[in-house]
Order: sequence, then structure tokens, then C-alpha cells
Amino acid sequence: QVQLVESGGGLVQPGGSLRLSCATSGFIFSWYAMSWYRQAPGKERELVATINRAGGSTNYADSVKGRSTISRDNAKNTVYLQMNSLKPEDTAVYYCNAYSDLYRPDRNYWGQGTQVTVSS
Repeated sequence: QVQLVESGGGLVQPGGSLRLSCATSGFIFSWYAMSWYRQAPGKERELVATINRAGGSTNYADSVKGRSTISRDNAKNTVYLQMNSLKPEDTAVYYCNAYSDLYRPDRNYWGQGTQVTVSS
């Protein structure tokens, strides 16, 4: 059974930091690119950051570039998102995503999300 379980969200003041984690099971983690998405109320889900299968390549949305770092531990089947200098506009539900094009058809899994609220 595939599981992606996000944790680490919460309420933080502007300028603060959070580290999100996504613990996975039920699939071959190292065969999947991992991403974090977020969805704010009334807005579409947007891509925040992506890391490739080996962890050597990352990409970020312009809105978080320079403030966030995505990383993965293939031994622990876990992906992380370190977010610094948080702003109120970072408030959203953050979702973990696993994607692999090594299969036909492609495989795509989602977590349930963790709420991040940035407010004073």
C-alpha cells in the first residue's frame, strides 16, 4: 500500500522557519522524483520544489527560490522541505508528490497534505 505522510506543518510567525517531512512507503522511493506542491485557499495547486531521483538536481518556484531547500534521504524513503524567511503568502496546505516515468503508464502519488500558516 502506497503511503506518503507529510509532517512538520504548523503556525509560524513571518520570518520564521519550518522543515516539512514526507515519509513514504509502498513503492521504490529511489525510482521517483519527489516534489512539494502547495495550495492556498481559493487558488490552484502550485509546484514549490522538485528533486530528481538521485537527489542531485533540484528546481524551485520563483516564489520560494533562495528561501527553501528540498532534499531527500533515499535510505529513509523521506523527502524534506526546509523553508526559511517565511511570509504570509506562504500560507497553504503543502502536499508531497512522487512521480515516476519508469513505468508505463507513469505513476503519480500524493500525500494528504500538511497545513502551513504564516501569521503574527
